[in-house]
Amino acid sequence: PDGVKEIKNYAFSCCSGLTSITIPNSVTSIGNYAFSYCSGLTSIEIPNSVTSIGIAAFENCDGLTSITIPNSVTSIGDQAFCKCSGLTSVTIPNSVTSIGSSAFSSCSGLTSITIPNSVTSIKYGAFSNCSGLTSITIGNSVTSIGYYAFKGCNGLTSITIPNSVTSIGYQAFYQCSGLTSITIPNSVKSIGKQALANCENLADVYCLATNVPATLDEWGRYCNP
Repeated sequence: PDGVKEIKNYAFSCCSGLTSITIPNSVTSIGNYAFSYCSGLTSIEIPNSVTSIGIAAFENCDGLTSITIPNSVTSIGDQAFCKCSGLTSVTIPNSVTSIGSSAFSSCSGLTSITIPNSVTSIKYGAFSNCSGLTSITIGNSVTSIGYYAFKGCNGLTSITIPNSVTSIGYQAFYQCSGLTSITIPNSVKSIGKQALANCENLADVYCLATNVPATLDEWGRYCNP
């Protein structure tokens, strides 16, 4: 009902028979695992009052097909929509500054994603194993692409890395077998080991950096030349 200010951790977790829910405008936060494993949930409207979506809030909601995140949300928690395999459409607003680790991991139904200019970092495994993803637009404010960020996105055929990016993490594009070419802008100072490993169709890599980017290992340490 109206007046509820937060949906707390695990509130509706594993309610597999739940098919719909109306969240009132009084709610400001959706807690960790709040709707995780609600496999019957086909749609949900997040009101403009919500500012944060918790860890694994909608994990394994594989009945969800689309979701619109309102302009009030500033952070998407780790694993927030992980394994929502039915999800084909996601709108991330310009208010979001942080996309959590594995936030959309294994959302195999996603075909395209636009990361707005407000986002500064794409964290660990954020879009890993999104095998249906063919197109990604990365906003001009992103400075780092985290470990495993797009690992296993084997449907990805092209990606533009903006000039704002200074670091590309360990295995960031590992096993993106659909990639045929990639351009690394002159802003990039470091590239993680195996960042482009097992990209078996990658024929052209263009590095525009004036100085050769440093190589980092899986722990973020500089490797010997």
